[in-house]
Amino acid sequence: MNLKTCKDFKFQRLIKLTKDTKMTTKSYLTFLSFSILLIITSCNEKTKSKVNPTPETTVEAPVYNTEDPNSMLASIAHAHGGWDDLWNKKDVQYTYDYRSADGKADVSTERYVFATETSFGYYTQHDINAMPGEEGDIMQYFDGKTTMATIAGKDIDDPTAVGTSEFLRRANYFWFLMPYKLTDKGTILKYMGQEEYNGTSYDKVEVTYDPTITGKEQNDIYILYINPTTKMIDRFYFSLPAMNVNVPAIIANYEYEEIEGQKIATKRTYFMPNEKGEYGEKPNLVQTLTNVKFNNGFTSENIMTMN
Repeated sequence: MNLKTCKDFKFQRLIKLTKDTKMTTKSYLTFLSFSILLIITSCNEKTKSKVNPTPETTVEAPVYNTEDPNSMLASIAHAHGGWDDLWNKKDVQYTYDYRSADGKADVSTERYVFATETSFGYYTQHDINAMPGEEGDIMQYFDGKTTMATIAGKDIDDPTAVGTSEFLRRANYFWFLMPYKLTDKGTILKYMGQEEYNGTSYDKVEVTYDPTITGKEQNDIYILYINPTTKMIDRFYFSLPAMNVNVPAIIANYEYEEIEGQKIATKRTYFMPNEKGEYGEKPNLVQTLTNVKFNNGFTSENIMTMN
C-alpha cells in the first residue's frame, strides 16, 4: 500500500467515525487532531526503509557538542541505555494505556521483537483507534512484512481494519524506540540555542527531513528540548503538515523510568493549542507504559499466546 492510499482510506474512516459520534466542536477538533497525528506518523513510518542499526561496539559516552547536533543525538541514544544494550534484550512487553481527556482509552498489551521489528498488540479496551464501538478483545500482529488481526477470536478481513492494525503496530513500535530512530536517512539537524523551562536551561535541536529523500514537499518538524545534564528529551514540539500545521505547535512532555538499564518514557503527555494559540493546563492526551519487561523469549510461534 502506498502512502497516498494509506492516508486516503484512514481519513475516510476517521470522517465516518466522527460523523457517527456526538461531539462538541472542541472535542471533535481534539479527537480529529490526535487521530490524524497517529495516521500521519504511521503512514510516514511505512515510507522509510527498514534498516536495523548495527549494534554498538563501545559503551564510552559520546562527546556532547552543541556545534555538532549529530553528537547530541548520539548522546541521547547513549543516555537511554544504548542500542547495543536494547538489542541484546531481544524483546519487550508492556501494558499501554492511551487515554484522551474525555476518559476514552485504548488499553493493550504490547510486545515487540527488535531484530525483526515484529509488533504485537492485544486490546482489552479500544475506544479510540482500534475499532472503537466493536465488541470483543482485539489482537493485532505485524511480523515486519505482513499484518493480521482478530476480534473476539475471529479473523478480520476488512481492508480498512487490517490497515488500521498495521499502522498502530508500526506507530507504537516507532514511539517506543524513538530515541534510537532520530537519525533516519534524510534527517536534517540544526542547533537552536537554549531555552529555559521549569527552571532548566534546555538545548534545542530542530529535526526535519530532506524532501529529496522523503519525496514530500512539506516534512514533519520536531524541536527537541534536551537536558544538557541528563541528555534526555524531556519535551518536544512537533508539526502536522497534513492539517496545515506547518510549524511545530503540538507539545509533548516525557517522563522516564530506568528499567533494566534502559530509560523508558513511561508517561507521555500531549498538549494542543486552541484557536488563540494558547495551551491548557491539562493535557489532551496521556499515554502511560507499565509492567515493562525485556527478554521474554518471544518467537513467531509464541508471541501471540496470551496467558
